[in-house]
Amino acid sequence: MRGLDRAAWPIAALLVGYPFWWALGFGGLSVIVLAPWMALVLWRRRPVRTPRGFGLWLLLLAGYLVSASMLGEMPPHTYGDFGAGRVIGYLMRLFLYVSMTIMLLYLGNLTERELPQLTLTRMLGALFVTTVAGGLLGVLAPHAGFTSPVELLLPRWVSENAFVHNLIHPTSAQVQKVLGHASPRPEAPFEWANAWGGNLSVLLVWFVVGWWVYGGRRSRLAVAPLLALASVPVVYSLNRGLWIGLGVAAVYLLLRLGTRARLLACSAVAAGALVFLLSPLRTMVAQRLDNPHSNDIRAFTVSATVAAARTSPIIGYGNTRNATGNHRTITTGRTDWCDGCGHPPLGSDGQLWHLMITQGFVGAGLYVAFFIGAIRRHWRDRSPIGMAGVLVMILTLLYMFVYDGLVTPLSLYLISFALLWRNSMVSGTA
Repeated sequence: MRGLDRAAWPIAALLVGYPFWWALGFGGLSVIVLAPWMALVLWRRRPVRTPRGFGLWLLLLAGYLVSASMLGEMPPHTYGDFGAGRVIGYLMRLFLYVSMTIMLLYLGNLTERELPQLTLTRMLGALFVTTVAGGLLGVLAPHAGFTSPVELLLPRWVSENAFVHNLIHPTSAQVQKVLGHASPRPEAPFEWANAWGGNLSVLLVWFVVGWWVYGGRRSRLAVAPLLALASVPVVYSLNRGLWIGLGVAAVYLLLRLGTRARLLACSAVAAGALVFLLSPLRTMVAQRLDNPHSNDIRAFTVSATVAAARTSPIIGYGNTRNATGNHRTITTGRTDWCDGCGHPPLGSDGQLWHLMITQGFVGAGLYVAFFIGAIRRHWRDRSPIGMAGVLVMILTLLYMFVYDGLVTPLSLYLISFALLWRNSMVSGTA
């Protein structure tokens, strides 16, 4: 990043330096560390520009503040005591929301000279390479992990909180019995296997834009080998949401690209499909589709989440809750004699459901309206960055049904939103 303006360094530190944050134990929390510096720069640059539709986002944040008043309440058919864990989870998410908002405004207030659009897309492309490397690590060394410096410094009652522990304890993969036997699902350098899958697809979009569409000869030569390497952890992730997202992206591009680019994309997809069908990875995909083990769990959790949200539809409950029983039994929680009695917290199966339990139907509606508004305003932007940004907004709305937005995915969604916003300012349509 030689010649990078000093004002762009916080963004470079966040994206290009992400592996170091992960190793330190900050990972997705790195945006909280960098936000004060960005806020100081914004304060000195007043007045601060805001994007169209920003009022919806501010209402979402305001609603989250109000929802704190419900942290001590329990919806029907849930259990758990009001304690430090619930407050820590709420505050952690609040800091993340505020920090990501500062990051969005910071990106929109940097000039093209300070941070060129192409440089930002290439930073995202560099994080894609990191994500592929982390995915391969998860496949080859699924049990790799270590205690981070942050984990060592925090009190045990904080570091052992389940939500916090996932963020500060680096691991290469989640080993789960999705296929009936233990198999690795890559997650490095992110917090969960699902976060790895969703983030990879978003970063892939910007990798193609920065390294192929606007890339030089050397960077273009690296694209095909990197995509081939990426296919291995993509399949091993057993991540149906990721696979569907890649399919949606392919259909979107075929519909929106020009004739020549469409033929090139069709050729690339066909070649990739042929290589995949001839490889051993095809068998693993077939096994995953034959073992939809999480469907019943998701159905139970989502229905219980919606039922709980109905009892506080305006402001929600501020944080997640645990349901009584699960899809198999009325027994609450995992026990020594019932390994299958545990269940994910309500709102943990997708950002839409998370918003319903934490901020009610109003919060979920504001989130959806914010990203739909972005698609509507920028649909006519036919530039590579414009079409890529709209695609990410579509993926954001798709993934909200199956993936949590916090921690790292929402950062990437808002950076993609900022790229669209910056593009509109350059074209004069902001």
